[in-house]
Amino acid sequence: MTEPTSLADVRGRIDALDEQLTELLARRQELVRAAAVFKKDELAVRAPDRANAVIAAARERAVAAGLAPQVAEEIWRAMIGAFTAYELDRHREGHSDR
Repeated sequence: MTEPTSLADVRGRIDALDEQLTELLARRQELVRAAAVFKKDELAVRAPDRANAVIAAARERAVAAGLAPQVAEEIWRAMIGAFTAYELDRHREGHSDR
């Protein structure tokens, strides 16, 4: 990657990454919806052991990629929390559609 030449360049690159992240998060949401079909109750939706394992893996990948592990952990906790709430809403409604 070439060095940014201005603040506008930095912001443009961040915006492009944000667009990619949004697309990836939409794909993740589709998988969350698919997983909901296999879960019988709210404890299965919350899956605290799975959440902890995902966060631990995110921290490890962060270190390998040069991302501060505490930043990765905070982002993954927020993301998991948001998707868990989304999935709980779907579960309570009795279906897994949007």
